[in-house]
Amino acid sequence: MMQQSLTRQYGTQPQRSGKIKRFSFSTFFVYLTLTAWALTTIYPMFWIVNNSFKVSRDVMNDSFSLALNPVMVNYDSAFDRMNIGKSYINSLIMSGSTVLLVLLFGGLAAYVLSRFQFRGKRYIFSILYGSLLIPAFATVVPVYELLIKWKIVNTYLGLILPQTAGNLTFAILVMAGFMATIPKELEEAAFIDGCNRWSIFTRVLLPMAKPAFASTSIFVFLWSYNDLFSALIFVNKETVRPIVSLLNEISSQYGTDFGLMATAVSLTVIPVLIVYLFVQKYIEKGLTEGAIKG
Repeated sequence: MMQQSLTRQYGTQPQRSGKIKRFSFSTFFVYLTLTAWALTTIYPMFWIVNNSFKVSRDVMNDSFSLALNPVMVNYDSAFDRMNIGKSYINSLIMSGSTVLLVLLFGGLAAYVLSRFQFRGKRYIFSILYGSLLIPAFATVVPVYELLIKWKIVNTYLGLILPQTAGNLTFAILVMAGFMATIPKELEEAAFIDGCNRWSIFTRVLLPMAKPAFASTSIFVFLWSYNDLFSALIFVNKETVRPIVSLLNEISSQYGTDFGLMATAVSLTVIPVLIVYLFVQKYIEKGLTEGAIKG
């Protein structure tokens, strides 16, 4: 009725407010590229998981076929023969401890560098940025000699301390950049309320810098968890080896068992993917929010 009255009054029909979105060629090309990239990333993971449910003979004969009759013998062997559960615990202890130490020392250093003005601050930032250019291979010999003198080779600390030192620079730069965007008026108000420096850090800056701390902890955990190079050098003992070094053992102990190798890779990578899917929003927020605040 309303449409007919408007037509009689104005002689035209009212236009619809909705706009038709046109699917241009450039948009189609972007989606096509992203789809191809996703397939090249997802399919290898699917291939590994699929072959983990096959015996070694089937993997060698036809590795691209679907596991229509899946078997669990590889997973039984992974937990019985390889003791992969112990390696999981070792990885969680080492990576978790590394994250805690990096957040503690890196957060305090970032607080000082972002909120205080002192002589030599610019040179400290230059040293931090320059240290990112030093490859980890160049520090292996001196670090290993220090671990020998401290008698912590093949212990949890033998991997926790080098990984903590290696990740501190990244953590300090990321968290300092985020903390620098927090208004200083909040600190002044906290001072008026009687807070000291530690209270300001824990009660004011730390809650506001949660995205930066979350993204930093996620990256540090993933880098520590996947650090095969350090694990092979500093903790090559079976009782303390992390799960990534277990993959290197398969080629020597069970060299022809490709089904077991696929199972070990699946058990190593899938937990990381699950964690990343749940915390992806924190990574994006922590890396982008500091750039647009202010």
